[in-house]
Amino acid sequence: MARIPLLQLNRVSLTFGGDPVFSDFDLVVQPGDRIALVGRNGSGKSTLMKVMAGLVEPDRGEVIVGPGTSVGYMEQDPEMKGFATLGDFATAGLEPGEMYKVERAGEGLKFDPARPVETASGGERRRAALARLMAEAPELMLLDEPTNHLDIEAIGWLEAELKATRAGFVLISHDRAFLRNLTRATLWIDRGKLRRQEKGFGEFEVWRDAIWDEEDMQRHKLNRLIKSEARWAVEGISARRKRNQGRVRALQELRAERSSQIRRQGSAELALDSGPKSGRKVAEAVDISKTYGDKVILQDFSIKIQRGDRVAFVGPNGAGKTTLLKLLLGEIEPDSGTVSLGTNLEIAVFDQARAQLDPNATLWESLTGDPAMRIAGKSDQIMVRGTPKHVVGYLKEFLFDDRQARAPVRSLSGGEKARLLLARLMAQTSNLLVLDEPTNDLDVETLDLLQELLDDYDGTVLLVSHDRDFLDRIATTTVAMEGDGRAVAYAGGWSDYQAQKPENLVGKGEKTKVSTAKLKQEEKPKPGLSFTEKHRLEVLPGEIERLEAEIGKLEVLMADPELYTREPVKFKKATEALSMRQKKLAAAEEEWLQLEEKAAET
Repeated sequence: MARIPLLQLNRVSLTFGGDPVFSDFDLVVQPGDRIALVGRNGSGKSTLMKVMAGLVEPDRGEVIVGPGTSVGYMEQDPEMKGFATLGDFATAGLEPGEMYKVERAGEGLKFDPARPVETASGGERRRAALARLMAEAPELMLLDEPTNHLDIEAIGWLEAELKATRAGFVLISHDRAFLRNLTRATLWIDRGKLRRQEKGFGEFEVWRDAIWDEEDMQRHKLNRLIKSEARWAVEGISARRKRNQGRVRALQELRAERSSQIRRQGSAELALDSGPKSGRKVAEAVDISKTYGDKVILQDFSIKIQRGDRVAFVGPNGAGKTTLLKLLLGEIEPDSGTVSLGTNLEIAVFDQARAQLDPNATLWESLTGDPAMRIAGKSDQIMVRGTPKHVVGYLKEFLFDDRQARAPVRSLSGGEKARLLLARLMAQTSNLLVLDEPTNDLDVETLDLLQELLDDYDGTVLLVSHDRDFLDRIATTTVAMEGDGRAVAYAGGWSDYQAQKPENLVGKGEKTKVSTAKLKQEEKPKPGLSFTEKHRLEVLPGEIERLEAEIGKLEVLMADPELYTREPVKFKKATEALSMRQKKLAAAEEEWLQLEEKAAET
């Protein structure tokens, strides 16, 4: 028996300001679908999601919601007018007996229900909106950048919730690890066209590149055909004018076809100049401590950062990552201990709060008004890594067009604001980059370019990020802010930190195995645990069983002795996937044991 779709779009088209956002989209979302919605910044992802949610009316086509289907939408800027507190907003529409659902979600997402709406930050508002959606538990969830403003712990909680849900969801996110772990299908908006692949985000880049390679080949063939036909038209048309008018018309049609093709949006022309080398030592902290009132931010922390290091700082929101950065840069003084900076440092900072951007200034003014870029007596030129450039020309390198140059910053999307900040950052020469959440709102292509740029950068990088994939690709050292003033440095990125932290090291490196059969006997939550811990104790047996099955499949695949020679790329991916799943299995088993012990103590 055929399933009734949760949502269906038939021949949907939408135009803004004369330019088509998308044309003749068809889409079916079935029960249980887990879909990644991807595309370049400005391609129309959020707009399409609003069409799906019924908040934007398409110019043509129809949007059909399945009979009795509840649809929940989490937007980037939730409207909370009329609500006194975040809790009032999050519990609106729930029955009195369901209030615990918001409390549970609030615990996982770390938002304060008593916070007045008027004083709540954008991040707090988004967490309240997400808690409301998770508490309502609709049959179809539409999630637009749900991980923005969440710390890694909250992202992990949300990921576990979405893995466990039976609801269908469509997900926009810049967090590649989040998308890879959750999705089973991918929707790709590209130049007004919607494509679908029944594979998760982990296969997206291979799929995208194959499509682009085919496009390039077809365009090359078309250009050769036009060149051949044009030569015939010049050399032979006079002798056969009447008999070959059809061929002339065909040539005109070929040219029209080429003109109608929409070129792919180019990549931002990111570039970094590390300038003069800093001294070998960049910064050294010895037994530094810092408190604010009764809150201990840091206690007896030491680290030595050398030229070329990539140091990531991770931990919950409010743990003190930014404070530690400021201590290491000498912007604030420690209560005790010492910090010494190296010589010849040229520092460039990327600010996650976008505080460096005046929302009322134009993009033009944002560049020409920067003292580091201003050229005396030149109102239309700026200094970029020691070379004068025209303002509009430089903006085009970061994918802005002529019209946007005079537009206010407030009109930009989150991704466009991030690109504008990168434009300012990369105009400077520096040998120490301080990047505070640089990945927020950037599309996959720009993230890849930024990663490549940092790989080739000769200077030192200090990085604050909640993007696990980006941390794994960039960091050589991870400093974990573990609470109560504890900060510990681990070698490597996020996955390395997870493998090295004490709770994952059992005995003398021996791995404790937990039988699936035993886990299945313990599915009932124990008293004394928090909502989140009870939920984890419920879902961990299934998660462990799934990981064991996936590991078994990968081991069978890699048992083929010819795989490495025949398909080296596949072998490499399988090796990485096996290592990642083995680490996840060890962590899941250890988490289950800890929760069991905690439950038994109460």
